[in-house]
Amino acid sequence: MSRQNYTFTSESVSEGHPDKVCDRISDAVLDAFLSEEPEARVACETFATTDRIVIGGEVGLSDQDRLHDYMGRIEEIARACIKDIGYEQDKFHHETVEVTNLLHEQSAHIAQGVDASGDKDEGAGDQGIMFGYATTETPALMPAPIQYAHAILRRLAEVRKSGAEPALGPDAKSQLSVIYRDGKPVGVSSIVLSTQHLDEALTSDDIRRIVEPYVRDILPEGWLTDQTEWHVNPTGKFVIGGPDGDAGLTGRKIIVDTYGGAAPHGGGAFSGKDPTKVDRSAAYAARYLAKNVVAAGMAERCTIQLSYAIGVSRPLSIYADTHGTGQVADAEIERAVGQVMDLTPRGIREHLQLNRPIYQRTAAYGHFGRDPEADGGFSWERTDLVEALKKAV
Repeated sequence: MSRQNYTFTSESVSEGHPDKVCDRISDAVLDAFLSEEPEARVACETFATTDRIVIGGEVGLSDQDRLHDYMGRIEEIARACIKDIGYEQDKFHHETVEVTNLLHEQSAHIAQGVDASGDKDEGAGDQGIMFGYATTETPALMPAPIQYAHAILRRLAEVRKSGAEPALGPDAKSQLSVIYRDGKPVGVSSIVLSTQHLDEALTSDDIRRIVEPYVRDILPEGWLTDQTEWHVNPTGKFVIGGPDGDAGLTGRKIIVDTYGGAAPHGGGAFSGKDPTKVDRSAAYAARYLAKNVVAAGMAERCTIQLSYAIGVSRPLSIYADTHGTGQVADAEIERAVGQVMDLTPRGIREHLQLNRPIYQRTAAYGHFGRDPEADGGFSWERTDLVEALKKAV
């Protein structure tokens, strides 16, 4: 039997964190290509450091002549991302940063395994394992530590950008240690928050006075007590931030992107990858299925694993684990999820409508636990499979 009383910790990072700057640029490049052609192929990596952005990887359009013409937009895309995040530092400024574009055509050897031809179905873009998870401990059916760690930083970004808190900078990290009793989250034993600030004279105590009201607004009532430990800017001054303070790279925050360590991660990053890459699309599908299983009342917690081989369309395996909370046998859930959704790469893309420019918004504050949006963003957060799953078991 799983433990019922414990403390679990998750962290989040803001959109101005160096790695998240890179995720944002990579996903903005992806969105730009999908706007040009829904079937575009993109595997974009970004590196950021002082006064420098380097973008590389593979891209493909059906007309490669158009691809070369399109390359001129990449620098403009990168600068727009940096500007929106809010970087105007001496050594990392959206107007003066040097942008190097090393994108090139997709490998023909990868394409031949992925593309459909003749009687061959489209295959997965790579081998790998993908996990999805859902739990009843928050309204979004997400683990509480990561959900609230994200929410705190999103709120601070909102008040920074609105001008309500002009002293705050773009780079920030949060960490919550959540107390569980009888398997349910009931409080916070400690909060760690480090945020860049633009006024060098501000102390850690000053920053706490700025951020504490927003933290209290985000967390459920009663979760912060006199026993909660606060560590706000514990190293002191935090003026130099972003890629000027620390280099960034696409794909280095995969646990922040998913479940904060409360569930497994398959090992593949998401940002910069078009949805033929099952690292991304099948992870979204697994979350979608796990969330619908929980929303259907079949379990209080559910983990779904999918596995694929490059060039093979059907998943090699489907695994479900309800962690002892299931109202339906795990084997029945495995059978049902494969019945209610086509889990081939193309089936996932069509069901969740993933061939759209909806990815830049996923690059910070988590890919899961967000509200589905009218244009198809976060479609994997819908709970529209509930009735189909109930009928299938």
